[in-house]
Amino acid sequence: KIGVWCAISRRRIIDQLDDQELSMGYFQQDGATCHTSNASMAEIQSFFGDRVISKGLWPPRSPDLTVPDFFLWGHLNGTVYNNKPRTIDALKENIRTEIQAINADNLAKTSDNMVRRIQACLDANGEHFQHLIGIITIDVGFALLGN
Repeated sequence: KIGVWCAISRRRIIDQLDDQELSMGYFQQDGATCHTSNASMAEIQSFFGDRVISKGLWPPRSPDLTVPDFFLWGHLNGTVYNNKPRTIDALKENIRTEIQAINADNLAKTSDNMVRRIQACLDANGEHFQHLIGIITIDVGFALLGN
């Protein structure tokens, strides 16, 4: 197994933040316990201050509101194993290659999809809204896959 960290913006998939992203960007994460420990939160807040979207600011366990969850991890899982990598190094290379293959148009569409998902959550007053995003996923899903 390997761990992968990256972030997504409308312009690029990020493996290292630039100065503007650090000074103006928001850090969004899921509510996983290891991500919200005191030590983790202190480190994140040392970079982002009050620009952290985390536990308590949206419904718990909401992958529908986290771009890596609703797009990136599923996309990568569906592509990095296509050539059946036999080593960790081969798997890492596949991940790098597939991340680099995601173009700016797909990132813009994913960002637009995120805005619609947030609006669906707001419209549902933070309650269950999965039934409201089925159309959103279908609308953008084909474009994300390049069809």
